[in-house]
Amino acid sequence: PHTEKLMSKISITGAAGFVGTNLQNYLKSSHEIVPMSVRYKPNQEFEVTADVVIHLAGKAHDLKKVSHPQDYYDANYELTKQLFDGFINSEAKVFVFMSTVKAVADEVKGILSEDAIPNPKTHYGIAKHQAEQYLLSHELPQGKRVYILRPCMIHGPGNKGNLNLLYKLVAKGLPWPLGAFENQRSFLSIENLCFVIKELLENNAIPSGIYQVADDASLSTNKLIELLGTSLNKKSRIFNIPSSWIKRGAKLGDYLHLPLNSERLQKLTENYVVSNHKILTAMEKGLPVSTEQGLIRTFESFRE
Repeated sequence: PHTEKLMSKISITGAAGFVGTNLQNYLKSSHEIVPMSVRYKPNQEFEVTADVVIHLAGKAHDLKKVSHPQDYYDANYELTKQLFDGFINSEAKVFVFMSTVKAVADEVKGILSEDAIPNPKTHYGIAKHQAEQYLLSHELPQGKRVYILRPCMIHGPGNKGNLNLLYKLVAKGLPWPLGAFENQRSFLSIENLCFVIKELLENNAIPSGIYQVADDASLSTNKLIELLGTSLNKKSRIFNIPSSWIKRGAKLGDYLHLPLNSERLQKLTENYVVSNHKILTAMEKGLPVSTEQGLIRTFESFRE
């Protein structure tokens, strides 16, 4: 059979982060988890003693703009290389690398698929893409599998991101001023991400390669605000203020360090639809949580 039931030992880097914490809880009943603390240092070599390496550690987008570009290359490219070399020279069977859709594109026209030619624009995206290239450039020894995951915007209970900003707005009864932006974007609930990773570990029929991970349906931000209203039992109010005024307001936010600035506006109103067709086909299974279910669970956690 394809499924290897008990995979003894899993090393997880970045185990203390949002994804790492959830993944440990998700896998701990069926696998032995060994958190692995890693930081980039020149010329270091890793000895991999586990059966599986799940590499989540890295440097994410820096919204405060204080990072040096080199930090991204050290944390997301050089460190990944060192870990992967340790994996190649070990008995370990599976390497899972958490990349990002930003390794491909900062803006999406239509629907993003794995066939898109990568054209990352940020140091974060470029470094992740370089790491992907390094992994793909190796002939894999017999019996080893390597998975590169490109998740879109991950959310879940305990994750304080852009969704929390929206939540506070609706909870206070403030109107959503961006009704004039008609956008569609993909989300990824943490439960669906954990489900996919567990499948990759246990089903050795899934071929090595790059897989995008996203919930099934994309939603507009206006629809998101309506969902929030439903979850809070509040009437959500959506105002269609001309988008040019909003953009001016966001520019002001850049100067005055307000919650709504240009980068946030972009994140909340851009079109970013990601296809999950390849991973669903490879797993021959659907995802456990629908887009709306997942979002409502996240929203409910903001109440606590």
